Amino acid sequence: MIKTHFLHQKATVFTLIVVLIFFGVLLCLGVRKSHKLKKENKRLEALNTASSEDDDDKPYKDFRQGHLYDNK
Repeated sequence: MIKTHFLHQKATVFTLIVVLIFFGVLLCLGVRKSHKLKKENKRLEALNTASSEDDDDKPYKDFRQGHLYDNK
């Protein structure tokens, strides 16, 4: 009985270790992905800021002259 209990306990600990490693890997991948997305977001914001500064100098262009709009 004691030997069976020990084997059951050992299997439970092994299962918990496997689950811990699995969720640890998922957590590391999530943190890595979050870091990459923040880096990409900063890059795109800088690009957008540079682009919007160029747009401020241009006069407004009326876009309603296309064939899809009714010019009444």
